[in-house]
Amino acid sequence: MPDMDPETTHTEPAVDEEASLFSTMDLLLFSVIVGFVVYWFMSRKKPEPIPEFKKLDTPTPTTRETSFIEKMKKTGKNIIVFYGSQTGTAEEFANRLSKDAQRYGMKGMVADPEEYSMGELSRLSEITNSLAIFCMATYGEGDPTDNAQDFYDWLQENDDEDLSGLNYTVFGLGNKTYEHYNAMGKYVDKRLEQLGATRIFDLGMGDDDGNLEEDFVSWREQFWPAVCQHFGVEASGDESSIRQYELKEHTDINMNKVYTGEIGRLKSFEVQKPPFDSKNPFLALVTVNRKLNKAGDRHLMHLELDITGSKIRYESGDHVAVFPTNDSALVNKLGQILGVDLDVVISLNNLDEESNKKHPFPCPTTYRTALTHYLDITHPPRTNVLYELAQYASDPKDQENMRKMASSSPEGKALYQSWVLDASRNILAILEDMPSLRPPVDHLCELLPRLQARYYSIASSSKVHPNSIHICAVVVEYETKTGRTNKGVATNWLKNKLVTDNGHKSTVPMYIRKSQFRLPFKSTNPVIMVGPGTGIAPFMGFIQERGWLKQQGKEVGETVLYFGCRHKNEDYIYQEELEGSEKNGVLTKLNVAFSRDQDHKVQWNLCPPLGFWAPTSLLISPGSTTQTPWLKSPSSSCTSSVSRE
Repeated sequence: MPDMDPETTHTEPAVDEEASLFSTMDLLLFSVIVGFVVYWFMSRKKPEPIPEFKKLDTPTPTTRETSFIEKMKKTGKNIIVFYGSQTGTAEEFANRLSKDAQRYGMKGMVADPEEYSMGELSRLSEITNSLAIFCMATYGEGDPTDNAQDFYDWLQENDDEDLSGLNYTVFGLGNKTYEHYNAMGKYVDKRLEQLGATRIFDLGMGDDDGNLEEDFVSWREQFWPAVCQHFGVEASGDESSIRQYELKEHTDINMNKVYTGEIGRLKSFEVQKPPFDSKNPFLALVTVNRKLNKAGDRHLMHLELDITGSKIRYESGDHVAVFPTNDSALVNKLGQILGVDLDVVISLNNLDEESNKKHPFPCPTTYRTALTHYLDITHPPRTNVLYELAQYASDPKDQENMRKMASSSPEGKALYQSWVLDASRNILAILEDMPSLRPPVDHLCELLPRLQARYYSIASSSKVHPNSIHICAVVVEYETKTGRTNKGVATNWLKNKLVTDNGHKSTVPMYIRKSQFRLPFKSTNPVIMVGPGTGIAPFMGFIQERGWLKQQGKEVGETVLYFGCRHKNEDYIYQEELEGSEKNGVLTKLNVAFSRDQDHKVQWNLCPPLGFWAPTSLLISPGSTTQTPWLKSPSSSCTSSVSRE
């Protein structure tokens, strides 16, 4: 037998046996792994089933049309009226001009410049006989209103824009007691001309310190004939009432879908979500509400609003806007005199389905809520309201007088001035004094302007009070020539906002409106502040801020305050705080005057004292030089910076 290698002899059987063993182990391991995985999946806790929620019956969101040109073409409109409005008056005038267009054989639409692409103004020439009207209010230090800010920026930034095909006119709304009277209206009028647009009628300017309604009506009476002449059209002569909304009563509706006073989003007062603004106000708790004056028949008050957790930020000089409600007694009287159930749920729906403004106020709601939260029932109604309501007077003499007051005739203007404005007749007083006038409540609700937010200068500094906003105001209440007692809506509402009312904590819907009224950027700059009465409000914030800066070790310039009121022992408000600030050096000099504590009047010239150096900032509350006998108008040579709040 030949010799054989022992390793060679035993190698092959060994390899076969090992391969077979590895294969078995592999299968066993694989089976174990698969079994474990199956066990894990089978034994794992089953997820809880997702409950099925009933789908909410909400309308499908629609994409808002940002092209006003396409909308005008689609709806056959050739006149567009843009408005820049802070208190609602410019928007009201815009609506009136848009309705006028129909009487002149044209079709108008109202537009908020914030909602459209204003770069399309150059395309307006694509529409035959087209015209753009701008009703622009001026706010604060000659600023645009919030909704016109983007339009203002666009005008400033687009020097190469060609508006040669644009026909336009402008009506501005302002107040002559302010330094920058009608600045926005003047700017828009001039700027559009610079960019090549054609002005078809002169700039109109309304003065809210005088008679804004008369200014508008006089301008409007001349404006439309100029339009007719420019486009070669004639008035249709149709002076009938034109309804913009139709009434729908809801007899069977889920009350959770009914607005109860919310400004924007339904139930926004129940579930608060930042950011907070004019369409989404924050419900601030009232933590302080105290009377400031020691005596007298007036009521000057100091309120503090808690903004903890709201993420609201403010600076000294800003304004706080509050949304008041009408007196329930007035609302009930309106319901009684018109014989209407105020708790009926209604909607007023725009007859123009293409309009962005579907309702005049949040709908659906009740008449009571509309008259309490959404409509202005205390101001004397404007002439267009009287004109529209005249048709419902059963006495021909009442009809005649109402139409006369709405006309531009000298007799009509005089009658409106004396019977409505001078007598301070609101809509309730007019209905009481005209027994034959009983309009449908839905048409009245369509015509009345919106109840607007009220703005107050913040009387605190966020450096000292980051979670609190202070308000200083005087309650408005007076007797009219008819013997009625008229009360200011917001101030009386605030007066009654007790810290706790029947166990409930009082809240105020509010938001912040930024202002240009500021302390100098450099804390070392000297400041002279002039604030009579409650006009001292913003300066309380400035004084607090300069005191805080001194506490931080910062160098602070000289700070002088001029304050005046009627009687030292009655309405010298914040006396302890002011005298304390002078004592601790925050106020360099406190000058006070009391107009009724002596026979003669005291006057000061506001040239800075010798200790001041340029640049000195002179900060003046509104109307100080015209309403305060002890204050002389400052000379321009005295100061390098003059700012009115």
